Amino acid sequence: MSAGEKAKARAEQIVGKTVRKAAHALHKETLAAKGAALESRGRMRGGKERTKDSFKH
Repeated sequence: MSAGEKAKARAEQIVGKTVRKAAHALHKETLAAKGAALESRGRMRGGKERTKDSFKH
């Protein structure tokens, strides 16, 4: 996994989780959904890169 893509995936997960938790605390469900989507996108990006790496070895 390239270091740049790995960092981007992890950053999306962290930002998404932070936004989701803050939005839940403020009762902003639309923003919470956007944070959850961002977190999910980060997990999918990381999974994609891990899959690509498994085929390289």
